[in-house]
Amino acid sequence: MPQVVRSRIRALHGPPPAGPVPYRIRSLADSEAVAVLHRAARVLLESLPELADRLVEALRQQEPSYRAALETEPAQIWQEVHHSLRNNVASLIQPREFRDAAHRTSRWIGESRAEQGIPLDAVLHAFRMGGAMVWQDLVDDTARRHPEDTPLLVHIAADVWNFVDEHCGVVAEAYRQAERRLAWRRENQQRLMTAALLDGTARIADLPDAAAALGLPVHGPYAVLAVDGVKTPHEAGPPPVSLPGRIPVLWHSANDVELAVLPLGALIPEECDPRDGEAGTTPGDGSGPGRELALLAAELTAPPGTRVGISSVVSGLASVGDARRLAETALKACPASGGTVLLDEHLPAALVVTSPGLGTALADRVLGPLDRIDPADRDVLIETLTAWLDSDGSAQRAGTKLYCHRNTVLNRLRRFEQLTGRCLTRPSDAVEVSLALTARRLLAR
Repeated sequence: MPQVVRSRIRALHGPPPAGPVPYRIRSLADSEAVAVLHRAARVLLESLPELADRLVEALRQQEPSYRAALETEPAQIWQEVHHSLRNNVASLIQPREFRDAAHRTSRWIGESRAEQGIPLDAVLHAFRMGGAMVWQDLVDDTARRHPEDTPLLVHIAADVWNFVDEHCGVVAEAYRQAERRLAWRRENQQRLMTAALLDGTARIADLPDAAAALGLPVHGPYAVLAVDGVKTPHEAGPPPVSLPGRIPVLWHSANDVELAVLPLGALIPEECDPRDGEAGTTPGDGSGPGRELALLAAELTAPPGTRVGISSVVSGLASVGDARRLAETALKACPASGGTVLLDEHLPAALVVTSPGLGTALADRVLGPLDRIDPADRDVLIETLTAWLDSDGSAQRAGTKLYCHRNTVLNRLRRFEQLTGRCLTRPSDAVEVSLALTARRLLAR
């Protein structure tokens, strides 16, 4: 408690007791002190406007957090101070009649200050400043009008300051409750804004407000990352996917998939032209956002079994909905066992999963004859064909992967050609075979 009683008053009192008294019997002096307090409080009620002026000016000078509010709405702040002082001083005289009204005022002030963004410490300091001024005026009036009664106020000082602490507690609780409500409202608003961006339903006129609320630029390159395979409740935070530290990420839960909005502009090196890497830029062309996205995919780490799909680069916050659909397409192209698929590097697979009906029909048309042979033989032929395609048509490298001789690889490929009627050296047939293998791998889940 700040020391506000002048030295001539302090000299009348002895040192405080050594420890708390477990049980206190009120004396005649206490009753007399209450009467002195009531008398001084009635006088103070008549000069509340002047006291409110002094308290508001003290807040302006001593509490920087209040200055902005006092500049924008001085009359409202003065009215709140005056109303609080009136109820609190009246509570000293008639606690039963005014206690509830005083508590309501304190709660309302705590909630209002939280909404204004004034720190709680500043609000509590303001209440204690008001308590100190009220106490000092009570002592000054008694010393001026009835100096012989001034020593009696020592018997009531603890009660007065307990009253101040009680209201500080009311203010603090109301402030924290308002903070929780505001935080929930802000988080809910951010979730709705993020959902609208990812759904592609956000209005163009709302984009600046959404960008400001989410801390994102309206313009610039974006990508979306979709994660599946990690069951993480929303309250537990984003999934355990590790991204390069420089990337600002905005996570959002959508059904069983976790989505991340990636503003790539923060990743572009200074020497890169910011106009590079608009929608359609491929990661291998050396341009800014496309190259950065490829590096992101290479550096990304996720737990085993996690499937991650990364969209192409799109331009501007308005295109995040398109990026989300591309990311989900990339996610469909991920192997069931897990992995990371950057859409621009798996466009043939994306074509297959985008039209699963046609992909299934192609697989049946090209690979259907293999289903008429022994399943073990069929699996060997498909494994050999896949290894050969992954080795860029090199039988030698395919044999190394399969731990067999290159001639064995060539014999198996010739048998595949005989069974299916396809010629692997004919480009059109090779394309169909490759897409059919991709369709069987991705669609047969």
